[in-house]
Amino acid sequence: VSDLRPSALPGSLDVSRSMFDLRSPPQRFMKRYDSVSSVPSSSSSRKDSQGSNRSLDTITLSGDERDFGRLNVKLCYVSSVEQIWITVLHCKDLSWPSSCGENPRICIKGILTLPKPVHFKSSAKEGCNDIEFMETFVFAIKLQSLQAVRLVFKIQTQTPRKKTIGECSLALRELSSQESNHWLDISPPSK
Repeated sequence: VSDLRPSALPGSLDVSRSMFDLRSPPQRFMKRYDSVSSVPSSSSSRKDSQGSNRSLDTITLSGDERDFGRLNVKLCYVSSVEQIWITVLHCKDLSWPSSCGENPRICIKGILTLPKPVHFKSSAKEGCNDIEFMETFVFAIKLQSLQAVRLVFKIQTQTPRKKTIGECSLALRELSSQESNHWLDISPPSK
Protein backbone atom coordinates (compact mmCIF):
# COMPACT_ATOMS: atom_id res chain seq x y z
CA VAL A 1 0.00 0.00 0.00
CA SER A 2 1.43 3.37 -0.93
CA ASP A 3 1.09 6.41 1.28
CA LEU A 4 -0.83 8.98 -0.77
CA ARG A 5 -0.80 11.67 1.88
CA PRO A 6 1.10 14.92 1.21
CA SER A 7 3.63 13.97 3.91
CA ALA A 8 5.18 11.28 1.65
CA LEU A 9 8.77 12.13 0.71
CA PRO A 10 8.89 14.13 -2.55
CA GLY A 11 11.64 11.98 -4.08
CA SER A 12 10.20 8.60 -3.15
CA LEU A 13 9.26 6.16 -5.91
CA ASP A 14 5.68 5.34 -5.05
CA VAL A 15 2.31 5.56 -6.77
CA SER A 16 2.60 9.36 -6.82
CA ARG A 17 5.15 9.09 -9.67
CA SER A 18 2.70 7.21 -11.90
CA MET A 19 -0.09 8.59 -14.08
CA PHE A 20 -2.51 7.57 -11.32
CA ASP A 21 -1.16 10.14 -8.89
CA LEU A 22 -4.11 11.10 -6.73
CA ARG A 23 -2.46 14.23 -5.32
CA SER A 24 -1.51 16.06 -8.49
CA PRO A 25 -2.59 14.28 -11.69
CA PRO A 26 -0.89 15.46 -14.89
CA GLN A 27 -2.84 18.19 -16.66
CA ARG A 28 -3.13 16.24 -19.94
CA PHE A 29 -5.42 13.69 -18.25
CA MET A 30 -7.72 16.32 -16.78
CA LYS A 31 -10.63 18.30 -18.11
CA ARG A 32 -11.84 21.16 -16.00
CA TYR A 33 -15.49 22.13 -16.02
CA ASP A 34 -16.63 25.37 -14.57
CA SER A 35 -19.93 24.94 -12.73
CA VAL A 36 -21.54 27.71 -14.79
CA SER A 37 -20.00 27.23 -18.23
CA SER A 38 -20.70 23.48 -18.35
CA VAL A 39 -24.46 24.03 -18.07
CA PRO A 40 -25.82 23.92 -21.63
CA SER A 41 -28.82 26.14 -21.00
CA SER A 42 -29.14 29.25 -18.90
CA SER A 43 -32.63 28.56 -17.56
CA SER A 44 -34.22 25.64 -15.76
CA SER A 45 -36.69 24.88 -18.51
CA ARG A 46 -36.34 22.86 -21.68
CA LYS A 47 -38.53 22.41 -24.70
CA ASP A 48 -40.39 19.12 -24.84
CA SER A 49 -41.26 17.26 -28.04
CA GLN A 50 -44.24 19.54 -28.65
CA GLY A 51 -42.05 22.64 -28.33
CA SER A 52 -43.56 24.00 -25.12
CA ASN A 53 -41.43 25.00 -22.15
CA ARG A 54 -41.86 23.02 -18.96
CA SER A 55 -39.95 23.47 -15.73
CA LEU A 56 -37.62 20.53 -15.01
CA ASP A 57 -39.10 19.97 -11.57
CA THR A 58 -42.62 19.46 -12.92
CA ILE A 59 -41.81 16.81 -15.52
CA THR A 60 -43.54 13.59 -14.51
CA LEU A 61 -41.74 10.37 -15.27
CA SER A 62 -43.37 7.66 -17.30
CA GLY A 63 -42.75 4.00 -17.97
CA ASP A 64 -39.78 2.39 -16.24
CA GLU A 65 -38.53 5.71 -14.85
CA ARG A 66 -41.51 6.21 -12.58
CA ASP A 67 -41.36 4.96 -9.00
CA PHE A 68 -44.42 2.84 -8.19
CA GLY A 69 -43.55 2.32 -4.54
CA ARG A 70 -42.31 -0.59 -2.42
CA LEU A 71 -43.96 -3.39 -0.50
CA ASN A 72 -42.52 -4.71 2.77
CA VAL A 73 -43.23 -8.38 3.63
CA LYS A 74 -41.85 -10.97 6.04
CA LEU A 75 -41.66 -14.70 5.35
CA CYS A 76 -41.09 -17.67 7.60
CA TYR A 77 -41.43 -21.44 7.18
CA VAL A 78 -42.27 -23.50 10.29
CA SER A 79 -41.03 -26.95 9.29
CA SER A 80 -42.40 -28.77 12.36
CA VAL A 81 -45.98 -28.10 11.18
CA GLU A 82 -45.13 -27.50 7.45
CA GLN A 83 -46.56 -23.99 7.40
CA ILE A 84 -45.56 -20.87 5.52
CA TRP A 85 -46.19 -17.60 7.36
CA ILE A 86 -46.55 -14.53 5.13
CA THR A 87 -46.82 -11.14 6.82
CA VAL A 88 -47.76 -8.09 4.73
CA LEU A 89 -46.35 -5.10 6.64
CA HIS A 90 -46.21 -1.80 4.71
CA CYS A 91 -46.70 -0.28 1.31
CA LYS A 92 -44.55 2.86 0.92
CA ASP A 93 -44.52 5.63 -1.72
CA LEU A 94 -47.29 3.97 -3.71
CA SER A 95 -48.50 5.82 -6.80
CA TRP A 96 -51.82 5.21 -8.50
CA PRO A 97 -53.56 6.59 -11.61
CA SER A 98 -55.54 9.79 -11.15
CA SER A 99 -58.61 7.90 -12.42
CA CYS A 100 -58.64 6.05 -9.06
CA GLY A 101 -59.31 9.25 -7.14
CA GLU A 102 -57.36 11.01 -4.43
CA ASN A 103 -57.51 8.36 -1.68
CA PRO A 104 -58.70 5.03 -3.09
CA ARG A 105 -59.09 1.98 -0.88
CA ILE A 106 -56.03 -0.25 -1.43
CA CYS A 107 -55.60 -3.96 -0.73
CA ILE A 108 -52.85 -6.49 -1.41
CA LYS A 109 -53.74 -9.72 -3.19
CA GLY A 110 -51.22 -12.53 -2.80
CA ILE A 111 -50.82 -15.61 -4.97
CA LEU A 112 -48.62 -18.66 -4.36
CA THR A 113 -48.03 -19.94 -7.91
CA LEU A 114 -48.47 -23.63 -7.15
CA PRO A 115 -50.07 -25.94 -9.80
CA LYS A 116 -53.29 -25.17 -7.93
CA PRO A 117 -52.64 -21.50 -7.01
CA VAL A 118 -53.26 -20.34 -3.44
CA HIS A 119 -54.87 -16.87 -3.20
CA PHE A 120 -55.17 -14.53 -0.22
CA LYS A 121 -56.10 -10.89 0.23
CA SER A 122 -55.48 -8.22 2.85
CA SER A 123 -58.15 -5.90 4.14
CA ALA A 124 -58.60 -2.64 2.20
CA LYS A 125 -56.93 0.48 3.60
CA GLU A 126 -57.16 4.14 2.61
CA GLY A 127 -54.48 5.05 0.07
CA CYS A 128 -51.68 7.23 1.46
CA ASN A 129 -47.88 7.52 1.42
CA ASP A 130 -47.33 4.77 4.01
CA ILE A 131 -50.10 2.17 4.19
CA GLU A 132 -49.74 -0.13 7.18
CA PHE A 133 -51.31 -3.59 6.79
CA MET A 134 -49.69 -5.77 9.50
CA GLU A 135 -51.58 -8.90 8.41
CA THR A 136 -50.27 -12.47 8.57
CA PHE A 137 -51.43 -15.35 6.36
CA VAL A 138 -50.62 -18.98 7.21
CA PHE A 139 -50.80 -21.94 4.80
CA ALA A 140 -49.95 -25.61 5.38
CA ILE A 141 -47.79 -26.54 2.37
CA LYS A 142 -44.76 -28.83 2.08
CA LEU A 143 -41.45 -26.97 1.77
CA GLN A 144 -40.43 -28.92 -1.37
CA SER A 145 -43.58 -27.66 -3.14
CA LEU A 146 -42.87 -24.04 -2.20
CA GLN A 147 -39.22 -23.88 -3.24
CA ALA A 148 -40.09 -24.07 -6.94
CA VAL A 149 -42.78 -21.36 -6.93
CA ARG A 150 -43.08 -17.59 -6.66
CA LEU A 151 -45.09 -15.45 -4.30
CA VAL A 152 -46.82 -12.76 -6.36
CA PHE A 153 -48.38 -9.64 -4.87
CA LYS A 154 -50.94 -7.55 -6.77
CA ILE A 155 -51.68 -4.08 -5.41
CA GLN A 156 -55.33 -3.36 -6.09
CA THR A 157 -57.76 -0.50 -5.66
CA GLN A 158 -61.18 -1.42 -4.32
CA THR A 159 -62.82 1.97 -4.89
CA PRO A 160 -64.05 3.52 -7.09
CA ARG A 161 -63.66 0.18 -8.90
CA LYS A 162 -61.48 -2.90 -8.57
CA LYS A 163 -58.25 -2.43 -10.50
CA THR A 164 -54.66 -3.79 -10.27
CA ILE A 165 -52.32 -0.79 -10.13
CA GLY A 166 -49.02 -2.58 -9.52
CA GLU A 167 -47.37 -5.88 -8.76
CA CYS A 168 -44.22 -7.49 -7.41
CA SER A 169 -43.01 -11.02 -6.77
CA LEU A 170 -40.52 -13.05 -4.83
CA ALA A 171 -38.97 -16.50 -5.37
CA LEU A 172 -39.37 -18.87 -2.42
CA ARG A 173 -36.14 -20.86 -2.99
CA GLU A 174 -34.57 -19.84 0.32
CA LEU A 175 -37.41 -20.21 2.79
CA SER A 176 -36.29 -21.08 6.30
CA SER A 177 -37.45 -21.04 9.90
CA GLN A 178 -35.52 -17.78 10.26
CA GLU A 179 -37.96 -14.96 9.47
CA SER A 180 -36.78 -12.98 6.44
CA ASN A 181 -37.65 -9.34 5.73
CA HIS A 182 -38.09 -8.17 2.10
CA TRP A 183 -38.64 -4.80 0.42
CA LEU A 184 -40.07 -5.43 -3.05
CA ASP A 185 -40.15 -2.79 -5.80
CA ILE A 186 -43.62 -2.44 -7.24
CA SER A 187 -43.81 -2.35 -11.04
CA PRO A 188 -46.70 -1.58 -13.41
CA PRO A 189 -49.14 -4.48 -13.80
CA SER A 190 -48.31 -6.86 -16.65
CA LYS A 191 -50.81 -6.88 -19.49
